[in-house]
Amino acid sequence: MLASLAIRDVVLIDKLDLTFDAGLAVLTGETGAGKSILLDSLGLALGQRAEAGLVRAGQAQASVAAAFLPSADHPCFDILRDQGISAEDELVLRRVLQADGKSRAFINDQPVSVALLKRLGATLVEVQGQHEQVGLADPATHAGLLDAFGALDAERAATTAAWAAWRDATRRLAAAREAIASAQREEEWLRHAVGELADLAPEEGEEDALAAERQKLQQGERRAEAIAAALGELTPRDRRAASPARALREAARALERLPPPNEEAQPAIQALAAAQDALSEAEGLLTRLMSETGPDPRRLEQVEERLFALRAAARKHTVPVTELPSLLANLRARLEALDAGAGEVTALEAAEGKARQAYLAAGAKLSAVRRKSASALEK
Repeated sequence: MLASLAIRDVVLIDKLDLTFDAGLAVLTGETGAGKSILLDSLGLALGQRAEAGLVRAGQAQASVAAAFLPSADHPCFDILRDQGISAEDELVLRRVLQADGKSRAFINDQPVSVALLKRLGATLVEVQGQHEQVGLADPATHAGLLDAFGALDAERAATTAAWAAWRDATRRLAAAREAIASAQREEEWLRHAVGELADLAPEEGEEDALAAERQKLQQGERRAEAIAAALGELTPRDRRAASPARALREAARALERLPPPNEEAQPAIQALAAAQDALSEAEGLLTRLMSETGPDPRRLEQVEERLFALRAAARKHTVPVTELPSLLANLRARLEALDAGAGEVTALEAAEGKARQAYLAAGAKLSAVRRKSASALEK
């Protein structure tokens, strides 16, 4: 029912707030008292045609808000749900009319089109005027009146639910078909990408592990180069030249050939002998260190080739190397969905057909009871 009407700056009315109780409400007055202005104001809130002349002189805009308290099963709530508008007990229809003739419409303070306001208003109020078409002449109201007369709420609700179920099944079937069509368009690429990544077999954390190993191998190479250089210094580059060890031995022998007394040469001879021992020990240590450091050029090459392959695949698919394993899993899932898609579509087609038959059966039942109610109404 209409609970209240708030009017601001409409024709002669600057501000008026009316409240209505349940039952009959009568507005009386002499000709010209403004009764028609109240009806025009209500019509404005119900989405009827707006004219700039309704705005009170000197004002920038006029506004009317009509509050309704419809029953819980009122058809207006179906319209609101379809439009995604929330409403509980009270429903407020508001219209703002500018002095230039432009207007804005609101339902529970949510902006809506005037067409929706008019559609909703038609379910809430029936205005019968001396020169206006009465609501009974509007075919859009006939089904609702017939259902109300025959108490067909249950049959109508069942048909509405069946229609919604069929529409949902149709939507899910269309979505599945589109998904399959989209997947089929990229099937060749999917299979190639999955095969390529499966051959590569990327692993979690592999890039970091390979990078660390490469750094270690590169450091080993540099260590080996330094040790080899040290050993090289102990070996003459020219085979005709004497090695440090040979030079020490020759020097010691030369001193030993001194004629006696040669006691003063003994410290030098002993020092040369110690140098020979130290040099021999150094050569042994360097040789052992070289064997322990032992760079593996082949392994370094393998590591670098693997890193290059992983990073090339990541660039190709525009993802970080760390996401290659999850990418492979995702592509495999899409390929499996494509392979299983035909069966899913078949099941959805069956569900859509079943929902369609249920809707047709509910609609046929509703039509039958409506014809029966129409016959009773005609008598």
